[in-house]
Amino acid sequence: MAKKKCVAQYNDDTGEQSPVSTHHESTQEDDRLSEGDSQSLNGTSAQHDQGIYSPNNEAQSTAFFLLVVLLSFSTRLYKIMEPPHVCWDETHFGKMGSYYINRTFFFDVHPPLGKMLIGLAGYMTGYDGTYPFLKPGDKYEHHNYWGMRGFCASLGSCLPPFAYLTVLELSQSPTAALITAAVLAFGEDLLLTNFVHSDAAMLSPMVFRPFSAPWWFWLVLTGVNLSGALGVKFVGLFVILLVGMNTAWDLWSLLGDLRLSLIDFGKHVLSRVFGLILLPLFLYVTIFAVHFVVLNKSGPGDGFFSSAFQSRLIGNNLHNASMPEYLAYGSIITVKNLRIAGGYLHSHWHLYPEGVGAKQQQVTAYLHKDYNNMWLVHRSNDRDEPDLVRHGDIIQLEHKETTRNLHSHLHEAPLTKKHFQVTGYGINGTGDPNDLWQVEVCGGRKGDLVKVLRSKVRFLHRATGCVLYSSGKTLPKWGWEQVEITCSPYLKETPNSQWNIEDHINAKLPNISLSVLKPHFLEILLESHIVMIRGNSGLKPKDNEMNSKPWHWPINYQGLRFSGVNETEYRVYLLGNPVIWWLNLVSLGLYVVMVAVASLALRRGVQLDKRRIEHCRVLMEGGGLLLLGWLLHYVPFYTMGRILYYHHYFPAMLFSSMLTGKVVPPYLLRCAIRLLSRSRVHLIYICFSLCLSKPCSFYMFHPLSYGMRGPLAHDPDSTMAGLKWMDSWEF
Repeated sequence: MAKKKCVAQYNDDTGEQSPVSTHHESTQEDDRLSEGDSQSLNGTSAQHDQGIYSPNNEAQSTAFFLLVVLLSFSTRLYKIMEPPHVCWDETHFGKMGSYYINRTFFFDVHPPLGKMLIGLAGYMTGYDGTYPFLKPGDKYEHHNYWGMRGFCASLGSCLPPFAYLTVLELSQSPTAALITAAVLAFGEDLLLTNFVHSDAAMLSPMVFRPFSAPWWFWLVLTGVNLSGALGVKFVGLFVILLVGMNTAWDLWSLLGDLRLSLIDFGKHVLSRVFGLILLPLFLYVTIFAVHFVVLNKSGPGDGFFSSAFQSRLIGNNLHNASMPEYLAYGSIITVKNLRIAGGYLHSHWHLYPEGVGAKQQQVTAYLHKDYNNMWLVHRSNDRDEPDLVRHGDIIQLEHKETTRNLHSHLHEAPLTKKHFQVTGYGINGTGDPNDLWQVEVCGGRKGDLVKVLRSKVRFLHRATGCVLYSSGKTLPKWGWEQVEITCSPYLKETPNSQWNIEDHINAKLPNISLSVLKPHFLEILLESHIVMIRGNSGLKPKDNEMNSKPWHWPINYQGLRFSGVNETEYRVYLLGNPVIWWLNLVSLGLYVVMVAVASLALRRGVQLDKRRIEHCRVLMEGGGLLLLGWLLHYVPFYTMGRILYYHHYFPAMLFSSMLTGKVVPPYLLRCAIRLLSRSRVHLIYICFSLCLSKPCSFYMFHPLSYGMRGPLAHDPDSTMAGLKWMDSWEF
């Protein structure tokens, strides 16, 4: 919850509590004491922003707010139907929206709220969920896509108004709030926002009497926004951390107020636990409950989840299925690793390349159902007996399609160098002693039967003593970017070395129903989060794949091609407005310098009037919160090994833009008044240039966001000629 410093103070006459905002403390007295100083800056009355509750400034801030809303929606909804083809991220988010409309289960590395809302927007505006979203550049033709684009643009349009209200509360300056909103409204980079930004959860623009109806409204709204932030993307954890730190500091301040009884302090704690922990948690879980109810049909995400999870999906081969209960010789099976996203044991006709172990047939783990996941179970000596497989038995696994046996030897594994290579070897089930594997039921005893789906089994290689293992590492292109399978000499039981029998075909055995194996809600909720987290960490940069580095982002070093690459195509290029981007960067540095100077002045006891002291306090507290928000949303990306893109900086960009609004008007302009008190023409010029620079730069660079045709920027006839200020820009 954003800055909400309500301190309960007891009235000496009545004994009742009355709210005192630490942000407005002694405002009237400060105004009286500093009135003369304010007028003495240049011999006239210098205009300062007053409290937003004064009638004049309240009307002014309302007018500014309405202007911001109009400006924000107009810039983002303009030309919303262009280009009339699939752009970069629409390939993923549009396809996922279609999955929701068709109730088809899929897998994504982030929570589902954003995709659910996109699907709902498409459904409500007439989209039927039939467009395939195969690749960027595909024409939409007759398909109705405006609703999904318009919904995302509308959410992005809410950012400047929310930022306006937040900065207005933190600075009490309509001018600062307006500059923040202008920075966001004229930033081309945010025009293409196609996901819900988590940072709107920082809104809490007023101070109210504790436990009053408005106080509860903003507390609950903050909790709702926190659940929405995390429900869209895991980056929402950063804003949750920011709100948590601010709330902890707020409670610490309340604890130090001796006028507040411990009972009242306990009420504050419990109210925040309810509004900022329990309520967001309940709503977050509810999002997943809706997600699982809607996506009840089998789809492309099945293979990322356990066999028990898949049994709840209509159309999956395990849904309401029946099969033999116990594994037997002569059965055709699929074997699934118990590590989340560990994959199915898989092979294909391709061989390991030269220099990667023995040049034999590849054995991998594949995350999707496939005919090449099928294996035949044989005895080591007699392949025709239909007996059941038991704990301790020695078996061979013959790949159904290629007829090669599952095999291991002392050659090094492709990626996990301390493990042994696993291959397909032999022909028609004939191989050598390195094809023999001992079946172990985890926790079982000799003679125990192997149960389909329910038994956790390990496969010990008889010749080397290693155990069949899914490393979770992604093979290079020669391995079709499937998961590495190894034989691990480390025999400790882990999910990587544990397997279950999923599909089981044997006409000689009776079948049982699998409906009893369906998991309950908490089990699938936990499993889905484990899959998402591991999937996120597995998004590594691939060869020649477009990637971005965190140090690129603040300096606007490189943008992102959103659509089109040559002069015959409709091109959209995601790049920050350079004037705004670099102004934000300068403001970050200036803020640090200004806080350091203010802190030194206060520490050394420099004589300042009360208004200046109040300005220093607002600068350090409100600005400090925004700087912390920027750091929390930016610095962690330096520690991430996953692939990163330019748009990952957008949440941090929101905080730096709000900090710019706080730094520029109330402080730099006051300094300019002092320095240029005898040259008001220069002051007017500075203010006019500052206000005009943002829309002017927006006008110059707007073709990047709204689309451009014709020659590229290096051609003198291009509409963007002369605007390629950095060689790394690719428009």
